[in-house]
Amino acid sequence: MIKETVQVGNPLIRTKSKRVAVPSAQTRKIVSALVESMRHHDLVGMAAPQIGSPTRIFVTEVRRTKVRDPKSLDPLRVFVNPKIIHSSTREVLGWEGCGSVAFSGLFGKVRRPQSVTVRAQDIEGVSFELHASGLLARIIQHEVDHLNGTLFIDRASSKTLMSANEYRKAQGRKP
Repeated sequence: MIKETVQVGNPLIRTKSKRVAVPSAQTRKIVSALVESMRHHDLVGMAAPQIGSPTRIFVTEVRRTKVRDPKSLDPLRVFVNPKIIHSSTREVLGWEGCGSVAFSGLFGKVRRPQSVTVRAQDIEGVSFELHASGLLARIIQHEVDHLNGTLFIDRASSKTLMSANEYRKAQGRKP
């Protein structure tokens, strides 16, 4: 079921999410809606609060685009009750946008650790750890922020904020 993305200004997007039980029918329903909504809205990650569920679940999938580095592609992943357990000391500045500020059409540069290790459960409740770097590490940190009620605009340098059209031009794409 495709859900509209909760937008900045809605108090839900600023709420700290709660842990969930896995496996459960409710968790499966949330994951299914997240995957369908993420793909429909052409996002690389989506957290449960963005579809109106204040639960600690997010999904990621880095799909091929005309401008995305093929080395950054990553299959669909489901993270239930995630926690970042290690972050690199080296930080990198990178562009971010967000489905929850989509109507505002903002992109901005955010400084984040280059790599992270996350501990989570899969849809069956099996615990796992994943070490990620580059784009996937940025997406994981962005989505964990959503679970804690934080948006990328809280972390972005205000001097780097730009409209979606200007961002696309800067990336060599049509507005």
